[in-house]
Amino acid sequence: MKKNPAPVYVGMDVAKATLHVNLNGHQFEFKNDSKGHAQLSEKLAKLTLPHVICEATGGYERPVVEVCHKAKILVSVLNPAHTLAASQAQGKRAKTDPCDAAALTDYGQRFEPEPTAALPPAVRAITELTLWLKQLIDNRAVVKTQAEHLANSFVSQRHQELLAHYQSQIETVEKEIKKMVQAQALFQQRVDCLTQIEGVGFRTALLTLVFLPELGSINRGATAALAGLAPWTRDSGTMKGKRCIGGGRAQVRPVLYMAALSASRCNPVLAPHYQGLKKRGKPSKVALTAVMRKLLIHMNSKLKKLAAKPVNEKPGKSNKTKKSLAK
Repeated sequence: MKKNPAPVYVGMDVAKATLHVNLNGHQFEFKNDSKGHAQLSEKLAKLTLPHVICEATGGYERPVVEVCHKAKILVSVLNPAHTLAASQAQGKRAKTDPCDAAALTDYGQRFEPEPTAALPPAVRAITELTLWLKQLIDNRAVVKTQAEHLANSFVSQRHQELLAHYQSQIETVEKEIKKMVQAQALFQQRVDCLTQIEGVGFRTALLTLVFLPELGSINRGATAALAGLAPWTRDSGTMKGKRCIGGGRAQVRPVLYMAALSASRCNPVLAPHYQGLKKRGKPSKVALTAVMRKLLIHMNSKLKKLAAKPVNEKPGKSNKTKKSLAK
């Protein structure tokens, strides 16, 4: 029997202008532009099974990752905190682009990370527009907070105009996103599936799907951990530490927090769950965090059931919703 060829891990440190690549112990540098991407793709095409390892760099990695996907080259976009921890565990403290590229190659060889899936162009466009919507919402929140301390009438008037501008931009972008979602049947179906849950609106469903695209394909424990909602144990010897949440996709937690506030009042299952926790003496934030976790796990469960349905079957309200949430 023929064995599958082992992947050749290629560490790639991404900067704004350059790409530092570690290939079989040799260092190469390419420009982070279309010409450099073509040169890199041509070099990787000579390998039997290349697997590129890079870090998320706030967007500088997206064009080269897209080129890799188009060329059918495996690529994993990793959390920089994970790769840094792996380097520090080996006692490595040097910080240069060649060192980082070599460390990424080593990370791939040791941990064999899963490849990052390519997004369809239409879904990628929805994702980019949704990230812009989130920035507008965050900026509006900052401006609203600043309004409390304005005394000058001229500044206050300009401030109100700025708030109106942000509101107008948010409404315009949201309308455009809805048009794009309607043109994507599968994505629209996933959004509709989530908005059937009481307390989850269009914006919550949209942001959750963008920040957690894995939702519907992972188990309940991984779902909570991915969103940073799993309480971590902090015990040592006789010391019993306080359990805290953290890590994961921090961007999704504010979205789920607002949904949990609504669900804790109107959802027929989550509202009693919240009140029960309060009666047992749990602080409000702890109880809301528990609601967030239960809500997200239920969202994951609904999307799993949706994926198991025939393509032409539309998602409908299930009688098992309360039973699923109660688990």
